[in-house]
Amino acid sequence: NCSVKATIDRYKKACSDSSGAGSASEANAQFYQQEADKLRAQISNLQNNNRQVELQMMGESLGSMSAKELKNLETKLEKGISRIRSKKNELLFAEIEYMQKREIDLHNNNQLLRAKIAESERSHHNLAVMPGGTNYDSMQSQQQFDSRGYFQVTGLQPNNQYARQDQMSLQLVQMTDELIEPPINWFHYAFDTNLTHYQFG
Repeated sequence: NCSVKATIDRYKKACSDSSGAGSASEANAQFYQQEADKLRAQISNLQNNNRQVELQMMGESLGSMSAKELKNLETKLEKGISRIRSKKNELLFAEIEYMQKREIDLHNNNQLLRAKIAESERSHHNLAVMPGGTNYDSMQSQQQFDSRGYFQVTGLQPNNQYARQDQMSLQLVQMTDELIEPPINWFHYAFDTNLTHYQFG
Protein backbone atom coordinates (compact mmCIF):
# COMPACT_ATOMS: atom_id res chain seq x y z
CA ASN A 1 0.00 0.00 0.00
CA CYS A 2 2.85 2.37 0.82
CA SER A 3 4.52 1.64 -2.50
CA VAL A 4 1.28 2.30 -4.36
CA LYS A 5 0.86 5.61 -2.55
CA ALA A 6 4.44 6.56 -3.29
CA THR A 7 3.91 5.72 -6.95
CA ILE A 8 0.84 7.94 -7.09
CA ASP A 9 2.75 10.77 -5.43
CA ARG A 10 5.56 10.47 -7.92
CA TYR A 11 3.05 10.51 -10.74
CA LYS A 12 1.46 13.70 -9.43
CA LYS A 13 4.84 15.30 -9.00
CA ALA A 14 5.88 14.34 -12.49
CA CYS A 15 2.68 15.80 -13.86
CA SER A 16 3.16 19.07 -11.98
CA ASP A 17 6.81 19.39 -13.00
CA SER A 18 6.05 18.76 -16.62
CA SER A 19 3.61 21.67 -16.87
CA GLY A 20 6.39 24.08 -17.76
CA ALA A 21 8.78 21.64 -19.38
CA GLY A 22 6.56 19.92 -21.88
CA SER A 23 3.25 18.39 -22.58
CA ALA A 24 1.40 15.89 -20.33
CA SER A 25 1.98 13.03 -22.78
CA GLU A 26 5.73 13.35 -22.51
CA ALA A 27 5.45 13.30 -18.72
CA ASN A 28 3.37 10.15 -18.80
CA ALA A 29 5.81 8.42 -21.14
CA GLN A 30 8.72 9.29 -18.90
CA PHE A 31 6.86 8.04 -15.83
CA TYR A 32 5.95 4.71 -17.42
CA GLN A 33 9.49 4.22 -18.63
CA GLN A 34 10.82 4.64 -15.11
CA GLU A 35 8.27 2.24 -13.70
CA ALA A 36 9.07 -0.35 -16.37
CA ASP A 37 12.77 -0.14 -15.53
CA LYS A 38 12.01 -0.68 -11.84
CA LEU A 39 9.78 -3.69 -12.58
CA ARG A 40 12.46 -5.26 -14.79
CA ALA A 41 14.99 -4.84 -12.00
CA GLN A 42 12.64 -6.48 -9.48
CA ILE A 43 11.97 -9.42 -11.81
CA SER A 44 15.69 -9.93 -12.33
CA ASN A 45 16.31 -9.89 -8.58
CA LEU A 46 13.53 -12.43 -7.99
CA GLN A 47 14.92 -14.76 -10.65
CA ASN A 48 18.39 -14.56 -9.14
CA ASN A 49 17.03 -15.26 -5.67
CA ASN A 50 15.04 -18.25 -6.89
CA ARG A 51 18.08 -19.64 -8.66
CA GLN A 52 20.12 -19.19 -5.51
CA VAL A 53 17.47 -20.93 -3.40
CA GLU A 54 17.35 -23.86 -5.83
CA LEU A 55 21.10 -24.27 -5.62
CA GLN A 56 20.97 -24.14 -1.84
CA MET A 57 18.17 -26.72 -1.74
CA MET A 58 20.45 -29.04 -3.73
CA GLY A 59 23.32 -28.42 -1.28
CA GLU A 60 25.23 -26.08 -3.58
CA SER A 61 26.30 -22.46 -3.27
CA LEU A 62 26.39 -22.57 0.55
CA GLY A 63 29.56 -20.53 1.01
CA SER A 64 27.78 -17.24 1.61
CA MET A 65 25.35 -18.64 4.19
CA SER A 66 25.76 -18.26 7.93
CA ALA A 67 25.26 -21.01 10.52
CA LYS A 68 21.78 -19.75 11.31
CA GLU A 69 20.82 -19.69 7.65
CA LEU A 70 22.15 -23.21 7.23
CA LYS A 71 20.12 -24.39 10.23
CA ASN A 72 16.97 -22.82 8.83
CA LEU A 73 17.65 -24.41 5.46
CA GLU A 74 18.16 -27.80 7.11
CA THR A 75 14.86 -27.49 8.99
CA LYS A 76 13.02 -26.57 5.81
CA LEU A 77 14.57 -29.48 3.96
CA GLU A 78 13.66 -31.96 6.71
CA LYS A 79 10.06 -30.76 6.74
CA GLY A 80 9.91 -30.95 2.98
CA ILE A 81 11.39 -34.47 2.94
CA SER A 82 8.91 -35.58 5.61
CA ARG A 83 5.97 -34.31 3.55
CA ILE A 84 7.37 -35.90 0.40
CA ARG A 85 7.80 -39.27 2.12
CA SER A 86 4.33 -39.09 3.62
CA LYS A 87 2.79 -38.44 0.20
CA LYS A 88 4.88 -41.19 -1.37
CA ASN A 89 3.82 -43.72 1.28
CA GLU A 90 0.19 -42.72 0.83
CA LEU A 91 0.40 -43.41 -2.89
CA LEU A 92 2.20 -46.72 -2.30
CA PHE A 93 -0.41 -47.90 0.21
CA ALA A 94 -3.21 -46.99 -2.18
CA GLU A 95 -1.50 -48.93 -4.97
CA ILE A 96 -0.95 -51.96 -2.70
CA GLU A 97 -4.61 -51.92 -1.66
CA TYR A 98 -5.69 -51.78 -5.30
CA MET A 99 -3.41 -54.70 -6.19
CA GLN A 100 -4.78 -56.77 -3.31
CA LYS A 101 -8.35 -56.15 -4.45
CA ARG A 102 -7.31 -57.01 -7.98
CA GLU A 103 -5.77 -60.26 -6.76
CA ILE A 104 -9.00 -61.21 -4.97
CA ASP A 105 -11.04 -60.47 -8.10
CA LEU A 106 -8.72 -62.58 -10.25
CA HIS A 107 -8.89 -65.45 -7.75
CA ASN A 108 -12.70 -65.35 -7.74
CA ASN A 109 -12.80 -65.27 -11.54
CA ASN A 110 -10.41 -68.23 -11.66
CA GLN A 111 -12.61 -70.25 -9.31
CA LEU A 112 -15.69 -69.39 -11.38
CA LEU A 113 -13.99 -70.52 -14.59
CA ARG A 114 -12.89 -73.78 -12.97
CA ALA A 115 -16.46 -74.46 -11.83
CA LYS A 116 -17.80 -73.79 -15.33
CA ILE A 117 -15.22 -76.12 -16.88
CA ALA A 118 -16.09 -78.90 -14.42
CA GLU A 119 -19.81 -78.44 -15.10
CA SER A 120 -19.20 -78.56 -18.85
CA GLU A 121 -17.19 -81.78 -18.51
CA ARG A 122 -19.97 -83.37 -16.45
CA SER A 123 -22.54 -82.36 -19.06
CA HIS A 124 -20.49 -83.91 -21.88
CA HIS A 125 -20.07 -87.09 -19.86
CA ASN A 126 -23.80 -87.35 -19.17
CA LEU A 127 -24.60 -86.82 -22.83
CA ALA A 128 -22.11 -89.52 -23.83
CA VAL A 129 -23.66 -92.22 -21.60
CA MET A 130 -27.25 -91.43 -22.65
CA PRO A 131 -28.91 -93.47 -25.48
CA GLY A 132 -27.51 -92.28 -28.77
CA GLY A 133 -24.11 -91.44 -27.31
CA THR A 134 -20.88 -93.17 -28.28
CA ASN A 135 -20.21 -94.53 -24.82
CA TYR A 136 -23.73 -95.90 -24.59
CA ASP A 137 -23.33 -97.78 -27.89
CA SER A 138 -20.05 -99.31 -26.74
CA MET A 139 -21.66 -100.35 -23.45
CA GLN A 140 -24.53 -101.97 -25.32
CA SER A 141 -22.13 -103.91 -27.56
CA GLN A 142 -20.16 -105.07 -24.53
CA GLN A 143 -23.35 -106.40 -22.97
CA GLN A 144 -23.57 -108.94 -25.82
CA PHE A 145 -20.69 -110.90 -24.20
CA ASP A 146 -20.78 -112.69 -20.87
CA SER A 147 -17.92 -112.80 -18.37
CA ARG A 148 -16.22 -115.70 -20.24
CA GLY A 149 -16.20 -113.86 -23.56
CA TYR A 150 -19.09 -115.85 -25.14
CA PHE A 151 -22.09 -114.41 -26.86
CA GLN A 152 -25.18 -114.27 -24.73
CA VAL A 153 -27.91 -116.07 -26.67
CA THR A 154 -31.47 -115.94 -25.42
CA GLY A 155 -33.81 -118.95 -25.52
CA LEU A 156 -35.99 -117.24 -28.08
CA GLN A 157 -33.17 -117.02 -30.64
CA PRO A 158 -33.09 -120.09 -32.95
CA ASN A 159 -29.87 -122.03 -33.34
CA ASN A 160 -29.59 -122.58 -37.09
CA GLN A 161 -26.57 -124.87 -36.78
CA TYR A 162 -28.35 -127.35 -34.50
CA ALA A 163 -31.49 -127.26 -36.69
CA ARG A 164 -29.49 -128.22 -39.78
CA GLN A 165 -27.81 -131.09 -37.91
CA ASP A 166 -31.23 -132.38 -36.76
CA GLN A 167 -32.54 -132.41 -40.34
CA MET A 168 -29.49 -134.27 -41.64
CA SER A 169 -29.66 -136.90 -38.86
CA LEU A 170 -33.35 -137.55 -39.47
CA GLN A 171 -32.74 -137.95 -43.20
CA LEU A 172 -29.96 -140.48 -42.55
CA VAL A 173 -32.22 -142.52 -40.25
CA GLN A 174 -34.99 -142.59 -42.84
CA MET A 175 -32.61 -143.74 -45.57
CA THR A 176 -31.24 -146.52 -43.33
CA ASP A 177 -34.75 -147.76 -42.51
CA GLU A 178 -35.57 -147.99 -46.21
CA LEU A 179 -32.41 -149.90 -47.20
CA ILE A 180 -32.01 -152.31 -44.27
CA GLU A 181 -34.83 -154.10 -42.51
CA PRO A 182 -33.50 -155.56 -39.28
CA PRO A 183 -34.60 -159.12 -38.35
CA ILE A 184 -35.41 -158.06 -34.90
CA ASN A 185 -36.81 -154.94 -33.44
CA TRP A 186 -33.98 -152.64 -34.18
CA PHE A 187 -33.66 -149.74 -31.88
CA HIS A 188 -34.39 -146.40 -33.25
CA TYR A 189 -33.63 -143.08 -31.93
CA ALA A 190 -34.70 -139.59 -32.46
CA PHE A 191 -33.19 -136.32 -31.59
CA ASP A 192 -35.01 -133.49 -30.09
CA THR A 193 -34.47 -130.02 -31.43
CA ASN A 194 -31.80 -129.23 -28.84
CA LEU A 195 -29.90 -132.66 -29.06
CA THR A 196 -29.95 -132.94 -25.31
CA HIS A 197 -30.98 -136.67 -24.91
CA TYR A 198 -31.69 -139.86 -26.84
CA GLN A 199 -34.84 -142.01 -26.93
CA PHE A 200 -34.49 -145.81 -27.54
CA GLY A 201 -37.32 -148.16 -28.57
